[in-house]
Amino acid sequence: MTTREFDALVEQAITRIPGRFRRRLKNVAFLVEKEPPQRGLLGLYQGRPLTVRSVSEPFAMPDTITIYQGPHERMARDEDHLRKIVEDTVWHEVAHYFGMDEARVLRAERRREAGLRRPARKRSSR
Repeated sequence: MTTREFDALVEQAITRIPGRFRRRLKNVAFLVEKEPPQRGLLGLYQGRPLTVRSVSEPFAMPDTITIYQGPHERMARDEDHLRKIVEDTVWHEVAHYFGMDEARVLRAERRREAGLRRPARKRSSR
């Protein structure tokens, strides 16, 4: 996959973040790099989480969320799977931006996955 095609996957994943969260993403840059600085990384959030910021702080450089193309491509079974793991990685790193530590992110991911697999409830028409 070309860099441009992978960039488009990341952009699509960002648009799939619910609006209530996407609107709160301020001063954060999304980057794509070919390979991570260490093995085992799919993405990396670097910055100061929203939960520890103050309105009285001076202007700061943007936080960054970097998504690594190579590990995603090696992990993916096919293009649909690649799209899914890119989306999952973007969600994961955005959760860190909102101040969630690794354990909370993993719990939230399990709840999100369970919600996606569960069939929608039918509403009664009482």
